[in-house]
Amino acid sequence: MPTLTRAEAADRASTVDVRKYDVDLDLTDPGDTFRSRTTVRFRARPGASTFLEFEPAVIGSITLNGEPVGHTAVAGSRLALTGLAEENELVVDATMRYSNNGEGLHRYVDPADGGVYLYQHLFINNGGRVLPCFDQPDLKASFQLAVTAPEEWVVATNGRLLRREGGRWEFGPTERIATYLASMIAGPWHVRTDEHDGIPLALYARAALATQLDAEAPEIFEITKQCLDRFHEMFEIRYPFGHYQQAFAPEFNFGAMEYPGLVVFQDELIPRSAVTESERERRANVIAHEMAHMWFGDLVTMAWWDDLWLNESFAEYLGTRVAGEATQYRNTWTTFAMHRKSWGLRADQRPSTHPVAPTAVVDTDAALLNFDGISYAKGAAVLKQLVAWLGDDAFRAGLNEHFAAHAYGNATLADLLGALAKASGRDLTAWAEVWLRRAQVNTLRLDVVRDGDVYAEVAVVQTAPDGYATLRPHRIGIGLYDHTAGGTVVRRELLEVEVEAAGRTVLPELAGVRAADLLLLNDGDLAYAKIRLDDDSAATVPMLLPLLDDSLARAVIWASTLDAVVDGERPVAELVTLVLAALPVETEVVIIEDVLRITRGLVDRYATPETRPAALDLVAQATDRLLAASPAGGSRQLAAARGLIGSSVDTTRLRGWLDGAGVPAGLAIDTDLRWLILYRLVILGAADAAAIDAELAVDRSAGGQQWAARCHAALPEPAAKEAAWTAIVGDATLSNRLTQVTALGFWHPEQLALLMPYVERYFAQMPEMLRIRNGMSAEKVAVAAYPEVAVSATARRHAAELLARPDLHPLLRRVVQDADDDMRRALQARG
Repeated sequence: MPTLTRAEAADRASTVDVRKYDVDLDLTDPGDTFRSRTTVRFRARPGASTFLEFEPAVIGSITLNGEPVGHTAVAGSRLALTGLAEENELVVDATMRYSNNGEGLHRYVDPADGGVYLYQHLFINNGGRVLPCFDQPDLKASFQLAVTAPEEWVVATNGRLLRREGGRWEFGPTERIATYLASMIAGPWHVRTDEHDGIPLALYARAALATQLDAEAPEIFEITKQCLDRFHEMFEIRYPFGHYQQAFAPEFNFGAMEYPGLVVFQDELIPRSAVTESERERRANVIAHEMAHMWFGDLVTMAWWDDLWLNESFAEYLGTRVAGEATQYRNTWTTFAMHRKSWGLRADQRPSTHPVAPTAVVDTDAALLNFDGISYAKGAAVLKQLVAWLGDDAFRAGLNEHFAAHAYGNATLADLLGALAKASGRDLTAWAEVWLRRAQVNTLRLDVVRDGDVYAEVAVVQTAPDGYATLRPHRIGIGLYDHTAGGTVVRRELLEVEVEAAGRTVLPELAGVRAADLLLLNDGDLAYAKIRLDDDSAATVPMLLPLLDDSLARAVIWASTLDAVVDGERPVAELVTLVLAALPVETEVVIIEDVLRITRGLVDRYATPETRPAALDLVAQATDRLLAASPAGGSRQLAAARGLIGSSVDTTRLRGWLDGAGVPAGLAIDTDLRWLILYRLVILGAADAAAIDAELAVDRSAGGQQWAARCHAALPEPAAKEAAWTAIVGDATLSNRLTQVTALGFWHPEQLALLMPYVERYFAQMPEMLRIRNGMSAEKVAVAAYPEVAVSATARRHAAELLARPDLHPLLRRVVQDADDDMRRALQARG
């Protein structure tokens, strides 16, 4: 599908006004195609020309206003139309092709029972893979769908079901929505239904997950109802799309997608094995995030992709906020500080950084690249600070005015800022310029001068990265913590201060104040910035961090510490020593999981081959201590066990766990934990292909199929690596998810001698992978297959040679630029 430029979209929007799509799909052919008959009604300037996105396998017929259109009008995945009337009716009958990459109409065959499942994902520019359409966000229209499917199937869409006769399903028209939001699922889905406040609710999952969905449905329905109630308290316009259905689909590229009336999630959110409370919190957050989109993105849609933040930043902020306010998961801002915000900070420091609200996104290829930590997490962090500045009442009043003015239409940054400015009485122009229109992140450090036991002067020093000059205003918390004689750490005081858009802001509030044992900058996590503690406070962290009661304060300290190691300001050896000291007593599971995940990555890339074993051993010791200290059967125990499995080299112990020997009381070695243990044994050369196949023989499921693919890719054998690499770069029959997990299983620091020839092959062959995959699927594979653990000047040289190619696809250019910058940091850290 060719990219759509912003200029083309603007020209087309000035030419046509789309009213309605009537779509009739026949899904009864058991092969790789389906029939699509579409009637498009639209107005146009008389005599004008335009085009629709359209990618048929076979064209049946095309008529415009009753006159036939030659098939030669379809070229380059576009249908060109000329001689338009004021009122137009386009009718197209065509055969379309299913996809296996999560885009268009994705077809999946469940290995557990052979069931066939379909879901429609038209995201950004894939509408033409299902129907001819004007595929851009500001040409909204009503969709009305009819589907003919096998009689045993269940079909659901955005619209309300009007009637069903056998395999024929007919749905009512939707409100005006953007093309990328039109959705449909079909297959032998297992269904659960409910109702709340007059809104019909439904859940869908594959039949193979029926037992799991039945077990999870009460919590999912409860969270859905709680979030609906909270959004109805916040917004004057109630949920605007009739029913609220949620489908859990296989091989979905995103965590979820906000289709109005039919939200689709990855079906990994319906767990088949034990999960931690932080993973359950994540699901609640995703449910709230997608629900926020019903207003931000669906009711009011961005006019073009340069205002993506109007969708994603607001959904990220409100999802975190509403999940924390309305559900049982009250520590969502701790998760945000530890997990999501760090994603934004890392993205903002890479070569591909961009403003939250860029002034121009030239085409849909560029738009895809902005679905990152900046548009989501940085934007949400900036909004959190904006709410603190404006006040919540003014913020919500501005949002409600915005919805009222643009309901079922489109809006821009200027529209929203105007509504917020009117409601708050504040001019947001300067704020938007530095926070939304300019890229990169500032670093805030405390400069402390003591006079004995009191502060003579405390100042916040703000710097910008090399090549950037922007300094920003910040509202920030500073916590004063003391170590008591009883062995606890208490917060004596929390100050909220304003940091000027200057290099140095003196804080008179602290002059003459008794010095604290720990002076925590950004306590409460209001600011979006890289945080560095003063030297005295940093020195107390190993002793005081385990004693802090406030999980958000601990998250701020951990995030600052990990970021300092990423930047090479502190060594990995110091980090793993802190992990050993503090992590075994950590109680917040998301902190445990994220510290282990990030630390393990830093050990693999920043430690040298000579120092890595000792560093990894300290991580294993920390997880072993945490495992011993964790209550049986709880989330901490599971997080500790996963961390130990991933860092241990004790193959005898791991084999014993598989056989049921030496397993800690309360720890269930269930299906997914068995696969995780086997995966680690395969990496270490302690399990072979026969062991993988034996495990798959007792787990003939989607999850088992994916684990087996990942394990086979991890085998430290030349033939296995060659087979995996060939599949990654050249097998178009392999689905998006199976390709991704194969790539995820390929690279391991324990196997570098075997893997080094594939470093050059990545840079030589990955452009060819982009010829058989596209969009989000291609990006995920390119990232997963990158040789990030092969830290070397040679890898950087190959990256530079690839980046010098003028014909390099922008998606791959971004992946390589950012990964190469990460490798630059790793080489510098190694010295």
